[in-house]
Amino acid sequence: MSTLKDVLAKKIDEHRPRTVKLLKEHGDVKISDVTISQAIGGMRGVKSLVTDISYLDPYEGIRFRGYTIPEVMEKLPKPEGKDYPYVEGFFYLLLTGDIPTKEQAEEVVEEFRKRSQIPQYVIDILRTMPRDSHPMTMFSSAILAMQRESVFARNYKEGKFNKFTCWEDMYEDAMNLMAKLPHIGAYIYRMKYKGDTPIEPDFSLDLGGNFAHMMGIEPPYDEVARMYFILHSDHESGNVSAHTTHLVASALSDAYYSLSAGIDGLAGPLHGLANQEVLGWIQNFMDQLGGEVPTKEQLQKAVWDTLNSGQVIPGYGHAVLRKTDPRYTSQREYCQKHLPDYPLFKLVSMLYDVVPDILREQGKAKNPWPNVDAHSGVIQWYYGLVEYDFYTVLFGIGRALGVLANITWDRALGYPIERPKSVTTDMLEEAAGIK
Repeated sequence: MSTLKDVLAKKIDEHRPRTVKLLKEHGDVKISDVTISQAIGGMRGVKSLVTDISYLDPYEGIRFRGYTIPEVMEKLPKPEGKDYPYVEGFFYLLLTGDIPTKEQAEEVVEEFRKRSQIPQYVIDILRTMPRDSHPMTMFSSAILAMQRESVFARNYKEGKFNKFTCWEDMYEDAMNLMAKLPHIGAYIYRMKYKGDTPIEPDFSLDLGGNFAHMMGIEPPYDEVARMYFILHSDHESGNVSAHTTHLVASALSDAYYSLSAGIDGLAGPLHGLANQEVLGWIQNFMDQLGGEVPTKEQLQKAVWDTLNSGQVIPGYGHAVLRKTDPRYTSQREYCQKHLPDYPLFKLVSMLYDVVPDILREQGKAKNPWPNVDAHSGVIQWYYGLVEYDFYTVLFGIGRALGVLANITWDRALGYPIERPKSVTTDMLEEAAGIK
């Protein structure tokens, strides 16, 4: 029996008094002043969400439960002979804030194995969908279809809802979902892109290894899966997929409704499609340079020509970060070890050497450094995963780790329904003194 739930219960009991104290004794403390530009401009920078799962530091990048990405990769237990941690152990960290022992991580591996069977009706639904349906439509539909399995929804309907214990129902739903998502994603991929040839799971493997196996991609792609799911798991609460999942769950919707909604947000071009757009740009860029890795001088000229034509260099810049995204660095280190001579990686690496200086000279970018999307598509392409549309499903499997941990804690701490107040344009004009 896994100790994860017992540890999580203890953490929740310890944490609840902190939230109660803040609300009762310090609820009037201001943490942000909202401007008109923030109200109109998507609430960017408004400090009005709470999460302990991750925090985006402008200079250290994302911290998962206080740990930097290098610390996460170093400290978490790993499968035998592997360089990257168990995804299951990482989920333990997101839920509890504790680095699990190898035994605790393997307990979660076993929990996921027991919960991983996809219901036949989900397979039937996927197979009735037109094969040209977007894989994210299939992925979200499969999640939503399983809502009938929700422990949270069933107990609420039967009058067993208890605001102090309902987190346990959300936890059960989160565990059941997280165990099935890699299987669903791999099934969609093999059905849609590989001649309808699903591969049965190998339950001797961990989540990352089994996903690579079901995708039909040989090692070390299992290492890519572990790295990719961890790097894309969470990014504070304000991004669209995380915020949407939290928002829907705040209405006491179960994890299936909530995650499906979050996945729908992730499918948007301004959120989850960036990595495939960056890869397409890199490939087109190389084609323009004659299909060969250019010299530094040729690359500098091409980058300046791109900027002077009014275009941007995709994959560079970030709303919060003020240094190279550590998620980019982690992927770069993988490529330096496993595919140092791959032409697309060589071009990505050269862009890293050239673009920041040019963007600083141009003077328009607050952050001239690459973000996670500047690299991730190149690795997938190298291993033969050349179907752009599927990349967001990979993102979605990883992002589920963070958002499911978040909504479990939302219920544990009794966060209310989210309901911000709106103002009219007339009110804004009056506040600005122009009406």
